[in-house]
Amino acid sequence: MHPAALSSNALLAQCQETRTKRSGPGGQHRNKTETAVVLTHLPTGITAEACERRSQAENRRVALWRLRLRLALEHRLPPDPDGASTLWKARSRGGRLTVSPEHGDYPPLVAEALDRLAAVQGDVPSAADHLGVTATQFVRLFKKKPAAWTALATLRSRHSLPPLK
Repeated sequence: MHPAALSSNALLAQCQETRTKRSGPGGQHRNKTETAVVLTHLPTGITAEACERRSQAENRRVALWRLRLRLALEHRLPPDPDGASTLWKARSRGGRLTVSPEHGDYPPLVAEALDRLAAVQGDVPSAADHLGVTATQFVRLFKKKPAAWTALATLRSRHSLPPLK
């Protein structure tokens, strides 16, 4: 299972959490308390942080979401030989994929798509077919977040394929 698909508690168990102070707007409270949260995923070394909220709990939640997205974009695993995951199947109907880029399911879906794409050397139609969606729907998943679009272009360039439009 990709770490981006782990439950919050399971993912936090694999992380080192550091609390610190950060400068910026927020007044005296922000500068006197350690509300910034930095999460480091120990197996991969990937980090994410959040410091814009005044609440440490809110910053932990935001940092965890950012960590999931960074794991999805940067950490590759071999795809499941049995095909699409249960989550992918639940989110796709009739070749269409529905997920908001702010939803918790977005990072694991992107991770699965990138893992499949890496296995087929960047061939979008082949990866989409393996996952049971159209190539257009597959590409739209990445267009929802600039960082995901960049990860798609980077993976394709590693296989000497042109960027998508």
